[in-house]
Amino acid sequence: MTTSPAPGEGPVRPVSVSLHEGTIAALKARTGKRGMSAYVESLIQRQLERDRLRELIENAEADHGPVDQSAVDAKRALLRGETAGSADAA
Repeated sequence: MTTSPAPGEGPVRPVSVSLHEGTIAALKARTGKRGMSAYVESLIQRQLERDRLRELIENAEADHGPVDQSAVDAKRALLRGETAGSADAA
């Protein structure tokens, strides 16, 4: 059985997408004409990662119930090196 390559893997091939002119102009201004494909590729990969993360969160919440926001806030403060008092002040 052949599996499909993961995002960012496999051969590169051209595809056609339709974009608004303003989006194209902003993209060219940011990347130059030659950097557009790499930029769009990275944006799509990032969105696929976010979509998959959202699915994982939804599955976990279906199995275990909703996330306790106060626990999330406490872990976030811990990761940022904040004390409980400084997290409340923000």
